[in-house]
Amino acid sequence: MYKIFLSLFFGVVLNAELISGVSAVVKGEAITLYDVKEEMRISNVDAAAATDNLIRKKLEEAEINEKKISVTSSEVYDDIKKVAAANKMSIDEFYDAVRESSGLSSAEFKEKTKEKILSQKLYSAIAYSSVEAPTEDEIKEYYGLHKEDFLRPTAFKATVYTSKNRDILQKKISTPVFNSNEIKIEEQIFPYDRVSPELAQLLEKAQINSFTPIIVDNKGSFVSFYLKEVQKPSKSAFDDVKEQIANLIMGQKREQVLGDYFARLRGNADIKIIRKAE
Repeated sequence: MYKIFLSLFFGVVLNAELISGVSAVVKGEAITLYDVKEEMRISNVDAAAATDNLIRKKLEEAEINEKKISVTSSEVYDDIKKVAAANKMSIDEFYDAVRESSGLSSAEFKEKTKEKILSQKLYSAIAYSSVEAPTEDEIKEYYGLHKEDFLRPTAFKATVYTSKNRDILQKKISTPVFNSNEIKIEEQIFPYDRVSPELAQLLEKAQINSFTPIIVDNKGSFVSFYLKEVQKPSKSAFDDVKEQIANLIMGQKREQVLGDYFARLRGNADIKIIRKAE
């Protein structure tokens, strides 16, 4: 009986050490090993990247509090509603899709969205006022150096695989010769201008003659696209992409400002790495 009790006692102690063990301290605020493990799970990154993410978040939180920046629950809801609408889903369908694709619960996704909006407001306060819009010459120079990047697809040709059973569809992706009557197969051409930005991005990232990651459609079915061809124009008109290039350059300038800003914050902050997560 005593041996069992001692085993249980030491098991609890060891588990508590794992959860509450400190990985880093930022401005007196602790980042625990549990925090790092959770960030690794939620953001799908390794321990080093997760620790860096959490250190930056602590620095951001301090700046957000100092600048008295806040986000309301209605702002979070409106942002999620807008993204769901862009994917042609209801809120509940979108939450299900997020849970299926990333493993995040609706509460976790709301918290992520809140963090995103807080960061955007903070970045606006820091960067927007100190970044000048690119000149016409800057835009033309960028276009001249990156013309190939602006050959936007006109259409995607793909085989669409749809199933109510994720495991069956995953087996098809892993073993292309596998066939099942639970999988619906359809050849389609997707004009770039007629698909949602999210689907266009998914297809643009895919390799020719390969499957995309599985997504959930607005009917709750699991879908993967086998990309066969990307149709592109021979050239892009400068006037058609001018605004896009200006936004890209502004984004790069803001990232540079923000990178420098947080590098200075990190250099001046009291940060101690206590123990590395594995």
